[in-house]
Amino acid sequence: MMSTRAVGFGPALRQAALRPRNVARNPVLRNLIARRTIQTESITPQAEQKILNEQRLRRPSSPHFTIYQPQLTWIGSIANRVTGAGLSVLLYGYALAYLVAPTTFDSTHVIELISSLPDAVKYAGKVILAAPFAYHSWNGLRHLGWDMGKFLTLKGAYASGYAVLAATAVSTVALVLM
Repeated sequence: MMSTRAVGFGPALRQAALRPRNVARNPVLRNLIARRTIQTESITPQAEQKILNEQRLRRPSSPHFTIYQPQLTWIGSIANRVTGAGLSVLLYGYALAYLVAPTTFDSTHVIELISSLPDAVKYAGKVILAAPFAYHSWNGLRHLGWDMGKFLTLKGAYASGYAVLAATAVSTVALVLM
């Protein structure tokens, strides 16, 4: 007896046997292919949502900070967002406080309050306000440079990042000493 492997009919015979028209005609092949090997069960939409939420809680956040080495580029990006949000909260908070109690937050009361504080508290407050303002301003100019197509290489991004940090330090000192 001749082997199909020796002649080379094996793949051709398998393909012919499992063609869709042959499977549709042969009930044994149709049942063999259509048979499921796993069991499923229906669940409620609430149970579906619970399973999905549990899977999302186990998924790591992206980027996963514990596996990446800190780099100036992404630390600078995060710092720019944080300083922008912080300055916005301060501005809107003061504006809302002034709208709610204009006699308490008018300029004369604010100046009297600040003048009564010790010098160390005044300088600390100036640093707390000046550093984010200076960083966000200089980094905004850096972003404008990127919009014009400047400093887009890795070397340029790092050089402009260090320049922003240096300008921030100088500007913070200048603003505090005013």
